[in-house]
Amino acid sequence: MIRPLLLASCMTFAGATLAQTPAAAPSTPASPAAATAPATLTGSAERGKELTYTCQGCHGVTGYKNAYPNYHVPRIGGQSPQYLVNALTEYKEGKRKHPTMQAQAQTFSAQDIADIATFISGLK
Repeated sequence: MIRPLLLASCMTFAGATLAQTPAAAPSTPASPAAATAPATLTGSAERGKELTYTCQGCHGVTGYKNAYPNYHVPRIGGQSPQYLVNALTEYKEGKRKHPTMQAQAQTFSAQDIADIATFISGLK
């Protein structure tokens, strides 16, 4: 499936995998917090590399400057996975404001974000 918006020309996406544990019948009722806790996603660096191809257009330019317009673009290679997950999730939810990043992040699933964070955090 080709990603829409700015990702359409270069990114592909394979099926998601979710880290799961076998379900067992609880002997006692689960707490409300445990019932609503999200499943932990395991990122794939290989898939993350595919998903981040167009990120190089801004974040991979020497000096981390974008030509349209000329402004500082943060270096993201080697950032912690949790920072990257938080940032992309906040762009997706509209909590961080940047039109291009919001458009990019809105096309990502939670698994995509985990994959991207795994790949980018491993860059030097």
